[in-house]
Amino acid sequence: MQDLREDREAWSMANCSIARAMDIVGSRSAMLIMREALLGTRRFDDFVRRVGIGEPAMAARLRELVAAGLLERTPYREQGQRTRYEYQLTRKGQELLPVVTALRHWGDTWAADETGPPVLATHRDCGCPVRTVLRCEQGHEVDAGDITIVAGPGLIPRD
Repeated sequence: MQDLREDREAWSMANCSIARAMDIVGSRSAMLIMREALLGTRRFDDFVRRVGIGEPAMAARLRELVAAGLLERTPYREQGQRTRYEYQLTRKGQELLPVVTALRHWGDTWAADETGPPVLATHRDCGCPVRTVLRCEQGHEVDAGDITIVAGPGLIPRD
């Protein structure tokens, strides 16, 4: 099985899954909104306060994340108030948890200030830190040197 890295000029990255993912969650505000949603934030005003962007920008980002299928709007109404909406994670949004966890771990390791990480994610059952791990479908842990890059069905060969 040939590793595609051996001839990088033979294939195009025009159909890149990473680029498409970055189109959806590649902005700072989008990732911070997803962080908050994964931590349980649901309401517009709470997102504004916790992410620290203005209401117009928040409304635009939330619309984009709903359109991308990461969040869904759910109506709620408090007694005596008008109907409002909260934002629930979809399965697609929930599946960003390992990405956000890996990004937080990287930030804790390489970008935290001298006081250390602001929050720690631990396993509820045993209290140990939670980390992301690369595994193959057979369950083997995989290091960077153990990965082969092969053609997928969407690879675009160059002429």
